[in-house]
Amino acid sequence: MRWDYAGKSDVGRVRQGNEDALFASGERGVFIVADGMGGHVAGEVASQIVTETVGPGVSQAIEEGLDGAELENRVLELIEEANRAILERADNEPEKRGMGTTLTLLALIPGTGYLVDQVGDSRGYLLRDGTLSQITRDHTVVQQQVDRGALTPEQARDHPLSHILTRALGTELSVEVDTYGDSVQPGDLFLLCSDGLSGMLPDEEIQEILSRAAEDLEEVADELIDAANDAGGMDNITAVLVRISE
Repeated sequence: MRWDYAGKSDVGRVRQGNEDALFASGERGVFIVADGMGGHVAGEVASQIVTETVGPGVSQAIEEGLDGAELENRVLELIEEANRAILERADNEPEKRGMGTTLTLLALIPGTGYLVDQVGDSRGYLLRDGTLSQITRDHTVVQQQVDRGALTPEQARDHPLSHILTRALGTELSVEVDTYGDSVQPGDLFLLCSDGLSGMLPDEEIQEILSRAAEDLEEVADELIDAANDAGGMDNITAVLVRISE
């Protein structure tokens, strides 16, 4: 399996600082987007703890040849380790209490396929044969209402509670993680993004930008971020693109 990738993060047009973080190991095929929360740089600390703990750990596990259930278990252990580290940091530094972060991770498993782990509302998408699908499911109050039929997806986009999370790292002693996985095909294009992108752009516009992707994924990442800023740039914007070439 071969792939190329690009990752970009932008402060947006409203926030003073960037609390998003990303991790990309092109060699091992491990990619993370984390969206911190907490203010006063606490969110930035939480997202960095996740990327610095989980990213290198999963990369090492793949290097050691772990796959299947062994790899999945190792990923969950690393996420729990990051969760504990955030809680301990907040206990030791009172000004950081209440900080937390989302996590969306993509791991490409040689000869097997992909693994996605998610907590929060940073999303994972897959563009395959011109059709965009959302791999992950938002852990938000509004998504729960959509699942119950109380809101339509269109109503959910502009709902005032759309950013209230039901899960995040750093908020509970243990964290519940959603895990997804499947095979890959040549031409598959993955997008990991914070809600600063998905909250600004409808899926149809994201699909349109990805569908006209040039050879240079850096340009596509720039176009996504520019479009989110043009739509208001209300939050930090992070996008990681990974394309399977063969």
